[in-house]
Amino acid sequence: MTGLPRTPSFRLDGRRALVTGASSGIGLAAAAALAEAGAEVTLVARRATELEDAAALIRASGGQAVALALDITDLAATAGAVAAHGPFDVLVNSAGLARHAPAIDTTPEDYDAAMGLNLRAAYFLTREVARGLLAAGKGGSLINVSSQMGHVGGPDRAVYCANKHALEGMTKAMALEWASHGIRVNTLCPTFIRTPLGEQTLQNRERRAWILSKIKLGRVGEVEDLMGPVVFLASDAAAMVTGTHLIVDGGWTAE
Repeated sequence: MTGLPRTPSFRLDGRRALVTGASSGIGLAAAAALAEAGAEVTLVARRATELEDAAALIRASGGQAVALALDITDLAATAGAVAAHGPFDVLVNSAGLARHAPAIDTTPEDYDAAMGLNLRAAYFLTREVARGLLAAGKGGSLINVSSQMGHVGGPDRAVYCANKHALEGMTKAMALEWASHGIRVNTLCPTFIRTPLGEQTLQNRERRAWILSKIKLGRVGEVEDLMGPVVFLASDAAAMVTGTHLIVDGGWTAE
């Protein structure tokens, strides 16, 4: 034996990352984590003021961050922005919405809104970032924030489960297409996380009790629980990880 193997680096120095839904919640935590690991991060969301505040916080902590106000459901604007500001070595697509209701009560408007952002916009954003990498002859790591609900079902979540299950299939297919170019594509699948969006569900006592009964570690997730997994998937430490999902659910899907 000539020496011990060395752990591949979790550092992201010199890499450029694009994070959507980055003005708050999971997206902001992902952007902060990538910046802490050395990446230059472009934060994307619709709310310009909140977005610039988030980027300023990252810069104040020593990270590199710029704000880019953008509605990713506008496919033409998104394609233009990615072409103008890319290529990006890392994508974290965290933009999403939930309009939960019993399946019998689902409206076409709610269905279209959820599918339009969670699936359609995610599909074309991922494609545009990959297109930039292919043109530049670079590899990269594309991460779609899915959900444990991309692997199970849940009450009042037929539309949400549908788009997250579809996101999982999309990710696998794209991973196969681009693997030979060194472009990895994976999903990150959180359980219920304490965010402004998640609090809407957690404030319901019956629903919160159901959630805690399913999470075997006995607590709701925090955004900090996702920061390490995001950096892992983005980094060389995950160089052999593609076409799969990293579930951060406290044991929900283990049973």
